[in-house]
Order: sequence, then C-alpha cells, then structure tokens
Amino acid sequence: MRLIMFDMDGTLIDSGFAITNTINYVRFNLGFEKLEKNYILEKVNDPSINAAEFFYGTKEFTPQQTKLFEEYYNKHCLSDLVVYDGIAKLIDDLKNDFTLAVATNANSQYAHKMLNHVGLGHHFKTILGYDSVSKPKPHPEMVNKILDIHKISNINAQLIGDSHKDIMAATKAGVDSVLVNWGFSNHEKDAIETVQELEQKIMTKFK
Repeated sequence: MRLIMFDMDGTLIDSGFAITNTINYVRFNLGFEKLEKNYILEKVNDPSINAAEFFYGTKEFTPQQTKLFEEYYNKHCLSDLVVYDGIAKLIDDLKNDFTLAVATNANSQYAHKMLNHVGLGHHFKTILGYDSVSKPKPHPEMVNKILDIHKISNINAQLIGDSHKDIMAATKAGVDSVLVNWGFSNHEKDAIETVQELEQKIMTKFK
C-alpha cells in the first residue's frame, strides 16, 4: 500500500479569493483596513508568524473571530474556486495505484464541500482538517493520523504541499514531501513549478 497526501488550498485548488475575502471581512468587522490578496496569501502560509496576532491583533483566535470567519467562509467558499491546471488528470492517473488523502489546515467539513464542488472529493479516502486534530500543520499529528488510519508506514507515503508548514509536518513524521510553487507562496528554491514535474517526482519515489 502506498499513500499520497495532498494539502488542499494552494495545492489542489485555488481558493485564494475566498480566503482573502473572508480574512478581510473579519478585519472589517474588527475595525481594521483591508489587505491585498497576495500579501494575505503569502502570510497565511508563513510558519514563522502567529496568524491570529498578525491578522486580528490577538494572541489566539477568539470565538468572535472564528464565528465571523466561518459564517462568511461558509457562504462564499465555493465561489471563484478553481482546480489548478493538470491536477484533475494527475489524480486520475494516481487513483488506481495509490491511496489518496487530504491533510488541510482548513475545516474538514468545508474541505469536503469544496473538493466535492470541484469534482475531486470522491477520490480521497480520507480528508482531515484542523478540527480533526489537536494541533494543525506544521505539527505532524495530521500526517501521523492519516498514516494510522490507512495502516501505511511513513516510508510508503509522500506529502505534497505549497507551504513550508506542509513540508515541516511531513519531515517531523518521517514522510517524504514535495513543495510546489503554483500555490499561495512564491518559493525561490526547492520547489517544483509544474504538475508534470510533480507526477515525475511521485513516480520516481515509488518506482
């Protein structure tokens, strides 16, 4: 048994508009000014910052912020949702030879909804979100949990993501990883640029 885990936002689907608009909606309700889309997406993926503090000025997310975020996101998370070019074909190529899973720092209910909306959801045996674990990525708990669910050892698994949070989570779990550069981050090194390269990386690992 071999397992491929994917991050969702910025790796499988471009949900940048929904994320940006939701964060700006919360900020507006808290009296902060709007931020630029690219700036928000870059910071969302930065493992070195505290997102609650950076976006909303609090040490951790408050119930009010979470409620505002979820009420807006729930209404708008399907709008402007795009599957990255080549991803649907990649999933199709992999589905018969690999167990496929999603490890996302989004809410797992929304992740199911979004992946089903773009026609990919049924290919993934497991979709875990931040609410399925006590600590989200870059902590390895999510990666380890998926390995446990499918009873697959870390050497027979690989994680694909667009953020250093993904790579850190995989590394801590002893899982091979691939950093992609078509998502929300702009990596200057160690990242691949195309889905074709990704498919080659996967096939090379599991030859």
